[in-house]
Amino acid sequence: MSDPYNTYVDHVQPARPVAAVAAPAAKPVDLVSRLDVSDAWKRKFRLIEKAGGPDLSAARKLQSGERRAIGFNFLAFFFGPFYFLAKGLWRPALMYSILAIALGVLLEILSKGKLSHGIGYGFAAVYAVRADLLYYRKVVLGEMSWF
Repeated sequence: MSDPYNTYVDHVQPARPVAAVAAPAAKPVDLVSRLDVSDAWKRKFRLIEKAGGPDLSAARKLQSGERRAIGFNFLAFFFGPFYFLAKGLWRPALMYSILAIALGVLLEILSKGKLSHGIGYGFAAVYAVRADLLYYRKVVLGEMSWF
């Protein structure tokens, strides 16, 4: 017994899917191996690519040691804007420094002196977390971000 409200479907034959023509698989180009950076940076860049690129969309698939390798840069934590300048990341170094100074001055004006001391540690963490990804964008993708 057919459905009285859907009689059109009973008379129409389903369309057969068209077989897709398979193109020959292109060999993936390894851009990282051609870069003029150290082997440590090449390893970090490959981990970033494995994690889904600069947005790290597949970071959960990495092992914890691999996530730590691309998640925090100790040199950037301790040297901040100087490390960024040494790597050629002058735009984010300039912006983060301006933001840190402005926020520190604002908190001093508002008599929140103890909070303004924490600004330095907070921005040191920002430098440490962003360093590897910004350097990846600069070297591998050719992008230069302000943040």
